[in-house]
Amino acid sequence: MRDSYLVFGQPLIEQPEIDEVLDCLKTAWLGTGPKSAEFERRIATYKGVPHAVALNSCTAGLHLACVVLDLKPGDEVITTPMTFCASINAIVHAGAQPVLADIDPITMNIDPASVLSAITPRTRAIMPVHFAGRACDMDALMAIARQHNLKVIEDCAHAIETEYKGQKAGTIGDLGVLSFYSTKNIVTGEGGMVLTRDEALAKRAKMMGLHGMSADAWKRFDDEGYMHYDVEEIGFKYNMMDLQAAIGMHQIERVEKWWRRRQMIWQRYMEALADLPLQLPAKWPDDERHGLHLFTVQVDKRRCGISRDDMLMSLHQQNIGAGVHYQAIPELRVYRERFGWNSDDYPNAKAIGKCTLSLPLSPKLSDEDADDVIAAVRSALT
Repeated sequence: MRDSYLVFGQPLIEQPEIDEVLDCLKTAWLGTGPKSAEFERRIATYKGVPHAVALNSCTAGLHLACVVLDLKPGDEVITTPMTFCASINAIVHAGAQPVLADIDPITMNIDPASVLSAITPRTRAIMPVHFAGRACDMDALMAIARQHNLKVIEDCAHAIETEYKGQKAGTIGDLGVLSFYSTKNIVTGEGGMVLTRDEALAKRAKMMGLHGMSADAWKRFDDEGYMHYDVEEIGFKYNMMDLQAAIGMHQIERVEKWWRRRQMIWQRYMEALADLPLQLPAKWPDDERHGLHLFTVQVDKRRCGISRDDMLMSLHQQNIGAGVHYQAIPELRVYRERFGWNSDDYPNAKAIGKCTLSLPLSPKLSDEDADDVIAAVRSALT
């Protein structure tokens, strides 16, 4: 057994990030400023979009996406039950009504056929989540959106590197939202980014993310002197700090290198665990690129002789951290009580939510770390 605990989702922080954070401290510019703007520029370049708006979380970005699309009380947004609660909460905080559509049991992404059956006269948007880094069936979802005049908000919390038929995830719908939480492929501790090709949506997201003010604090001086700001709408305090951007602006420069490292670990797991009674991640089409954010296995007690939760405990006792992504949303009390959701109505999400488990997958993992994970999984099943 390992001597030290292998933390699940531990980020790799290298010297350029440390130096950039120190520069923030030395210059005493900690809040939103030039580093946030540079991070936006680098993300926009990587994603190939003209507009990127840095925020303090992906949740804030999802909320603002709903706000700038002018969703109103009673408007419905269809999303997946196999997601983090933030996807649902963002819709609720915008005043809209979340509606669930079941998932495809193979891809674990939202099923377009289920989306189609969930549409009502009140439906205004679809919020697909590219689960674990695998692209949703965007052709089908965009066709549904066009047919029913719906907006599309891509939840790309897992999908910085993800591509769908040559298109970058987050650039296909009306808006895309990234996460830079500390377990993600690119981190800023906390943080998010709204992507869009629509200048008006970007401008409003930027404004609404900083109280509804007309100008950032660091942009209030020009050659003609001080510019007073106006408050154009009642907004939110969602802006990203330069302290956060100082980390992310260097991490995005290594995104491809790190993706290749995760690919090596992914393949190592696939080969070493192939003979076990676990259900491993399904292969994706050749014309798509998986973001390789989560390596999820399904632990069916009938096949494995052990439950998912017992597997988690066994790994923990062997100093291996693992995660659950996710329990199906209707399994969580507040959503059952508020919306009357029953997990039996989403059988694929319910079944997978009870048996899914995520193994460590990070560029920080050494070959020896990956071998320890494999050994612990095999030990748990014997």
